Amino acid sequence: MTLEVRRQTACTEELLEAFARLLPQLSPRLGALAPEAAERIVASPATALFAARSEEGIVGLLTLAWYDAPSGRKAWIEDVVVDRSARGCGAGHRLVAEALRHAARIGAGRVELTSAPHREAARALYRKMGFKEAETTLFVLETDKK
Repeated sequence: MTLEVRRQTACTEELLEAFARLLPQLSPRLGALAPEAAERIVASPATALFAARSEEGIVGLLTLAWYDAPSGRKAWIEDVVVDRSARGCGAGHRLVAEALRHAARIGAGRVELTSAPHREAARALYRKMGFKEAETTLFVLETDKK
């Protein structure tokens, strides 16, 4: 399978279709992304959305977000998903590698991500690429509860 990874610079129908197909594979609670939400991600000055493409179209997505803090610029890898039909072909590796290159270009001294324990293949990929489990606890407070 021939793969190409590029940063998405426009919200296209192809991208919206990919979100609709791939996000439920990331989490069953996720559905299609509203065009306005996709546009905000693509247009944001603090995010980069990367797409892995094969001959069939977009087969993987990854979002890199960054912020500045007194301790330096940090970046987060979010929502990495590769289509079931393309897993094992290197798309995840290529997406993460491109995100790491971009993080270095923008001066992020640290790149972080989270991965659920049941996502064994993803966790193995992150370790292979040099990520280490942090000795910390992530605290979460959901502010969008109704």
